[in-house]
Amino acid sequence: MQDRLTELEIKFMEQEQTLEALSEQVYLQQKAIFNLTQQLAILADRLKTLSVSAVASQAEETPPPHY
Repeated sequence: MQDRLTELEIKFMEQEQTLEALSEQVYLQQKAIFNLTQQLAILADRLKTLSVSAVASQAEETPPPHY
Protein backbone atom coordinates (compact mmCIF):
# COMPACT_ATOMS: atom_id res chain seq x y z
CA MET A 1 0.00 0.00 0.00
CA GLN A 2 2.84 2.38 0.86
CA ASP A 3 4.52 1.67 -2.49
CA ARG A 4 1.31 2.58 -4.31
CA LEU A 5 1.00 5.83 -2.40
CA THR A 6 4.63 6.72 -3.13
CA GLU A 7 4.11 5.95 -6.82
CA LEU A 8 1.04 8.21 -6.93
CA GLU A 9 2.93 11.01 -5.21
CA ILE A 10 5.76 10.73 -7.73
CA LYS A 11 3.31 10.83 -10.65
CA PHE A 12 1.59 13.84 -9.13
CA MET A 13 4.89 15.69 -8.77
CA GLU A 14 5.84 14.89 -12.37
CA GLN A 15 2.49 16.14 -13.61
CA GLU A 16 2.87 19.29 -11.55
CA GLN A 17 6.30 19.94 -13.08
CA THR A 18 4.93 19.31 -16.58
CA LEU A 19 2.05 21.69 -15.93
CA GLU A 20 4.45 24.41 -14.77
CA ALA A 21 6.64 23.94 -17.85
CA LEU A 22 3.61 24.12 -20.16
CA SER A 23 2.35 27.20 -18.37
CA GLU A 24 5.72 28.89 -18.86
CA GLN A 25 5.65 28.06 -22.57
CA VAL A 26 2.14 29.48 -22.95
CA TYR A 27 3.29 32.67 -21.21
CA LEU A 28 6.32 33.02 -23.50
CA GLN A 29 4.21 32.40 -26.61
CA GLN A 30 1.62 34.94 -25.52
CA LYS A 31 4.39 37.47 -24.93
CA ALA A 32 5.78 36.80 -28.42
CA ILE A 33 2.32 37.12 -29.98
CA PHE A 34 1.81 40.44 -28.22
CA ASN A 35 5.16 41.77 -29.49
CA LEU A 36 4.44 40.61 -33.03
CA THR A 37 0.99 42.20 -32.94
CA GLN A 38 2.53 45.51 -31.89
CA GLN A 39 5.12 45.31 -34.67
CA LEU A 40 2.41 44.52 -37.21
CA ALA A 41 0.38 47.55 -36.11
CA ILE A 42 3.46 49.78 -36.46
CA LEU A 43 4.15 48.44 -39.94
CA ALA A 44 0.52 48.91 -40.96
CA ASP A 45 0.67 52.53 -39.80
CA ARG A 46 3.88 53.08 -41.77
CA LEU A 47 2.30 51.62 -44.91
CA LYS A 48 -0.66 53.99 -44.57
CA THR A 49 1.64 57.00 -44.40
CA LEU A 50 3.73 56.10 -47.46
CA SER A 51 3.32 58.55 -50.31
CA VAL A 52 1.90 57.39 -53.60
CA SER A 53 4.49 56.70 -56.26
CA ALA A 54 5.02 59.39 -58.92
CA VAL A 55 4.98 56.69 -61.59
CA ALA A 56 1.51 55.62 -62.68
CA SER A 57 0.67 51.97 -63.02
CA GLN A 58 0.46 50.35 -66.45
CA ALA A 59 -3.35 50.32 -66.29
CA GLU A 60 -3.52 54.07 -65.61
CA GLU A 61 -1.15 55.16 -68.39
CA THR A 62 -2.53 56.18 -71.76
CA PRO A 63 -1.20 54.26 -74.73
CA PRO A 64 1.42 55.89 -76.93
CA PRO A 65 0.10 57.90 -79.91
CA HIS A 66 1.09 55.32 -82.54
CA TYR A 67 -1.57 52.87 -81.27
